[in-house]
Amino acid sequence: MNKHIEYLENVTQILKQIGETQSDAINNAINLMFDRFQKGGSLFVFGASHAGIIAEEMFYRAGGLMVINPIFSPTLMLNTRPVTVTSAMERLEGFGEIILDGSPIKTGDVLIIHSVSGRNGVTIDMAQKAREMDIGVIVITNLEYSTKIPSRHSSGKNLYELGDVVIDNCGAYGDASVTVGDITAGPTSTVAGAAIANMLSVGFAQRCSEHGITPPVFVSANLDTDKTKSEEVMNKYINRIHYM
Repeated sequence: MNKHIEYLENVTQILKQIGETQSDAINNAINLMFDRFQKGGSLFVFGASHAGIIAEEMFYRAGGLMVINPIFSPTLMLNTRPVTVTSAMERLEGFGEIILDGSPIKTGDVLIIHSVSGRNGVTIDMAQKAREMDIGVIVITNLEYSTKIPSRHSSGKNLYELGDVVIDNCGAYGDASVTVGDITAGPTSTVAGAAIANMLSVGFAQRCSEHGITPPVFVSANLDTDKTKSEEVMNKYINRIHYM
């Protein structure tokens, strides 16, 4: 079998496993998001380096939720040079709390944190601080990976131990999934994480519809359709949209 086809089959199997094993956790996360939102809370998402791609996936895009607020830190983005700075900053204990303090997040909100290993200081700090503030914490991680490696945080905890809801991305240990000679290639976490993120968005939209609420979902800017309704929905929730 060609290795690129093996990769595709691996990813397909992971997505199937997510559907078979993570449905309850994803449903619980959707319920937490909708319940807090109904009570006036805002929805935030964070990830560092490649994990931050999932924050970008959930934010300001066609078919995505208007009300998802990303928390970005320039030193944790992949356009940082040298890019190795992102790894150093991700491990810097205390930095996650600083980032959270600099955001508009508040008590009663929800924070989705994506980290494959869940072992580094920035996300652990952030999750701990969020819990102290009574912010609902949804963790997307790789349990096969994270339960086998030690924390780099002084608390000794990994991220999965700090979530109100924990969603397993069902990925390969170490993320890469295809053996090619002496190495393993083909990371799976971005595909899996994006699927989970969009399941959360779709599920939230469904909850809105079930309660007679117009789902706050972006329509593509590249469709020649009337955007009036979308603008009305955005204006309705403008106090919960912190990136405009």
